[in-house]
Amino acid sequence: MMETIYGEAEELGNLAQYQKGVVVSREIIQKKTGTLTLFAFDKDQGLSEHTAPFDAFVYILDGKAEITLSGKPQIVKGGEAIIMPANEPHALKAIEAFKMLLVMIRE
Repeated sequence: MMETIYGEAEELGNLAQYQKGVVVSREIIQKKTGTLTLFAFDKDQGLSEHTAPFDAFVYILDGKAEITLSGKPQIVKGGEAIIMPANEPHALKAIEAFKMLLVMIRE
């Protein structure tokens, strides 16, 4: 996928499209030092609580999500970003369809 945008501008939201009843993910960059992944969540879809060994930066492109960090839910909407700390339990749920860019940098 990443080869299609190397040296060519592309609207980020166009790289993953909404699909009814599912979560779509599109890996943009995968290196041993980190990843860039775009997600498109249909309404009421989500990711169950889990942890990751690295900080995760999330930027919401559009829509609205409930992101729960260590049991504390908060609403994050298009144009907003949040960092989910390493080894802290977190979960995501689409309040409305939303797209997000996930950036994970490994140490």
